[in-house]
Amino acid sequence: MEETVFLAHIAEDGREQTVDEHERGTAELCERFAAQFGAEEHAKLEAMRHDDGKNTHGFQKRLRGGPAVDHSTAGAFECFKVNAVHEAICIAGHHGGLPDVGNGQTDTADDGTFCGRMKKAMNGGIEEPRGMDRPITAPQRPNFNGDRFYESVWIRMLYSCLVDADYLDTESFMSGGKAMREEYDDMATLLAYFEKHIAPWADPQGELNKKRWEILSACLAAGEGPRGIYTLSAPTGSGKTTASLAFALKHAVKHSMQRIIYVIPYTSIIDQNAKVFRGILHDKNVLEHHSGIVFDKEDKNFDSADYKSALAAENWDAPVVVTTAVQFFESFYANRSSKCRKLHNITNSVIIFDEAQMMPSENLLPCVAAISTLCAHFNSTAVLCTATQPVVDDYIAKYAPNIAIKEICPEVGRTYEQFKRVTFEQAGELDDEALAARLGGHEQVLCIVNSRKAAQAVFNKLPKEGRFHLSTLMYPEHRQKTIDIIRQRLTDGEVCRVVSTSLIEAGVDIDFPTVYREMAGLDSILQAAGRCNREGKRNREESMVTVFTGEHRAPRMLKMNISAANSAMRGEEDIDSPEVVRKYFNTYRAYLSDGTDKARVVEAFEKDTVYCSTMPFKKVAEKFRIIDQNTRTVYIPLGKGVESIVRLRNGEKSRKLFREAGRYGVTIYENQFKTLYYSGCIEMIDDENAVLINTDIYDEKMGLRIEESSDINFII
Repeated sequence: MEETVFLAHIAEDGREQTVDEHERGTAELCERFAAQFGAEEHAKLEAMRHDDGKNTHGFQKRLRGGPAVDHSTAGAFECFKVNAVHEAICIAGHHGGLPDVGNGQTDTADDGTFCGRMKKAMNGGIEEPRGMDRPITAPQRPNFNGDRFYESVWIRMLYSCLVDADYLDTESFMSGGKAMREEYDDMATLLAYFEKHIAPWADPQGELNKKRWEILSACLAAGEGPRGIYTLSAPTGSGKTTASLAFALKHAVKHSMQRIIYVIPYTSIIDQNAKVFRGILHDKNVLEHHSGIVFDKEDKNFDSADYKSALAAENWDAPVVVTTAVQFFESFYANRSSKCRKLHNITNSVIIFDEAQMMPSENLLPCVAAISTLCAHFNSTAVLCTATQPVVDDYIAKYAPNIAIKEICPEVGRTYEQFKRVTFEQAGELDDEALAARLGGHEQVLCIVNSRKAAQAVFNKLPKEGRFHLSTLMYPEHRQKTIDIIRQRLTDGEVCRVVSTSLIEAGVDIDFPTVYREMAGLDSILQAAGRCNREGKRNREESMVTVFTGEHRAPRMLKMNISAANSAMRGEEDIDSPEVVRKYFNTYRAYLSDGTDKARVVEAFEKDTVYCSTMPFKKVAEKFRIIDQNTRTVYIPLGKGVESIVRLRNGEKSRKLFREAGRYGVTIYENQFKTLYYSGCIEMIDDENAVLINTDIYDEKMGLRIEESSDINFII
């Protein structure tokens, strides 16, 4: 008997949704999403045909427990036949991920590329949909003017609209319309919250606060400006975080933009920034999303707020999203539907790139190309926010040729002069003994070095009274407690000598009278200087920042930075001037030459020859990584972390639990993880994470002592 009604879904309670109902519901959402970048007709078409393959006997059997079937290719083929190729690509990948488009001449029906799948359909390799009486008219293609990278991003955005709309319509049906998504405040309300928060600052006391208010006011005024690309070049300690939020809120209200996205380089400072935003804008309006937070909708212990956050993390529909550069850019170049569904929600948004100089050099081109294209073609505004602006004008000019970069901070040179609070000196080479002797001559001093090994070596040579060590081998709660003790000793005038890796340079509000910085990139040196005389309470001439070359070999990844910094600083007294900073980045870029796109991501979309495929979405997703080295987490069962880690070992999983346990986790590289594993010091709790079972190798001063684990006898 011929079926007359084809179903898309059957709910647990027996309710049925037809394919026609699902495609129309998806189309309504998809069309609305794509309106943010003017692609409504394309979105409606792809949504109205995306599940045509469910109009088959094979899929109807699948719904009732039969074997899996390919239901994506049929709708893609229907669009392909009328030359709606972009829509066809999106439909083909709406479950399995955006495919490589491939080569129409050489790909065969057995290939998994888009071209291969279309040949398979032409050869009768899929079941033909039944009851199809809706004609297809292909919308006019956008004019990409030969910009194939822009075309690739446009396909991504169209794909994102489809997969998110598909998920949401399915979610609504399966829940009976009871999906617990948050109802957020609008941007005008958020701006009102912010204005109320800063109202007491309008009459600033003290010179430093007056300068900060001047920058904040400039950001509010600039928020009225046109969409585009802005820089906020403000010195360390000038209040950039709050000032950039001022710009973003004002700008979003002015242009009816849908959200604000903060992209931050470190997970170590994301918590405190998100906390600041939540304090101003209310908890429900701020989504914090990064690798340190695990969302599991199936968790039975989720409260309502956690469940809503888990849903928001899937598609970033919150008005303020705080995330990492890893999450942002790896999602941008992903091909899986679960990662891509959020992408359409970064269109028509204000995107703040905090500490913009930290964009990874080996991926600088794809990062800047993404930013530029979002602003040039998808109605977004980007702000590069940093004390040391990277030189990326040429890349922006290539991918956003009609956008002029605008600086927000008034009179950058004068502002930097006003915020000068330190004097620099260069001490040349200092071995560990000489460095420790100099540090021991100060009652209160911070020394920042380039490696964990150097930090431990110098720390061990310091006088024991008031010495402290900071590194990422300490779990966050341990590190934070140590920083709290350091702050208190500084306030109380007690002896306080600290040796740290670079983790203290950004986002840690701490104020030393004297700072030593091992030779590094100029941006790192100036970040370190931001920890000296931070509040401007001391004389500039007496607030010394000493730059030195240590005895330990510089990490390979820093060698070009150090060379560029030496070149830029040579013969300069004011090494923190905007001119010297620009000279440094120009020199550094010259050293990089063509090394700013390690995986050849941008070229792969511009030229078919890179991966022997047109639009190689799948291959690029596999190749592109912001962090090249694999890392794993080891949880340390000490202090208040014992209870939550025991629960993890017992198999319990929830966002709240992972967040609690994360305060006691140390992230290490794969080779270090293997050392601990094969020495019997850790026990696996899942494929990526482990618990330290030999707590003797965790030192209360130094943190995890990995080198000690290698001395333990073990049998494999």
